[in-house]
Amino acid sequence: MTIDRLVMAFAGGVILLSLALTFFVHPNFWWLTAFVGANMFQAAFTGFCPLAKMLKKIGAQPGAAFN
Repeated sequence: MTIDRLVMAFAGGVILLSLALTFFVHPNFWWLTAFVGANMFQAAFTGFCPLAKMLKKIGAQPGAAFN
């Protein structure tokens, strides 16, 4: 799997988890959803993604977006 797909899968998983935590645990978990969304938004324009940098260091294959 490429870094691009890993980043999208991780972000989607965190968003779904935070929505479940918002519903079952505490409403302030909406902030986690907002943080992940904001990070994805800025990464689209700047190309900087902390998770992509970490995945690259551990040897994941680069994709078209994060190389």
